[in-house]
Amino acid sequence: MYYLPVFGVSLYLLREKKFRCILVSKCILSILQFYLFEFFEESLFIMYKNWLDLENDCKNCSKCSLCKTRKNLVFGIGNKESKVLFVGEGPGENEDLIGEPFVGRAGKLLDEMLSKIKLYRNKNIYIANIVKCRPPNNRDPLDEEQEKCINWLRWQFKFIRPKIVVCLGRIAAAKMIKPGIKITREHGTFFKKGNTLFMPTLHPAALLRNPNLKPEAFKDYLKLKEQTNTLGMF
Repeated sequence: MYYLPVFGVSLYLLREKKFRCILVSKCILSILQFYLFEFFEESLFIMYKNWLDLENDCKNCSKCSLCKTRKNLVFGIGNKESKVLFVGEGPGENEDLIGEPFVGRAGKLLDEMLSKIKLYRNKNIYIANIVKCRPPNNRDPLDEEQEKCINWLRWQFKFIRPKIVVCLGRIAAAKMIKPGIKITREHGTFFKKGNTLFMPTLHPAALLRNPNLKPEAFKDYLKLKEQTNTLGMF
């Protein structure tokens, strides 16, 4: 008989002439504890009952190295009762300084396009990001940074329960809709997941770099307006 400790579970191997069998002597909970607490984020086990607790915990987050270089954590802005959620990839320099998403030139352009379809950040939409802290030098957030931060957005999604999610740019669309999405070809397309419609669109910063894309990108916002009308949202 051989004793083997594996993940905190005692296993006894019984040798007989024609077969072996494995008996688990400790409760299988030991295995569950190992897997649950080793591989899943702690925030998955916290059941937030209100938005304020969620926001306070998020603002004290130190799950990844981005917390060491941030000036302000950017939780989000807008109407928490809205059913339209906009999601970008992460804060830039201006957002980091002020603590609010999309406040620089890209944010101004976003507000202009939204106002043309009667949507406003402080009235009938909510804006958040995949990561809540600015990546150094405005680089793309790393996969591991996105994974560490995504549960905050999942909880925001749970509280808001949006009918439509607009993904601003490739990174947000790849994370929320499907990996490898071709944003230049698939922007303005609605993808249904459960009871929620997801639409990718070009990031406002990309439109500033290439103004010729603005008319094509604005068609996405017209489609969004049409969809909100169809759903009787406003």
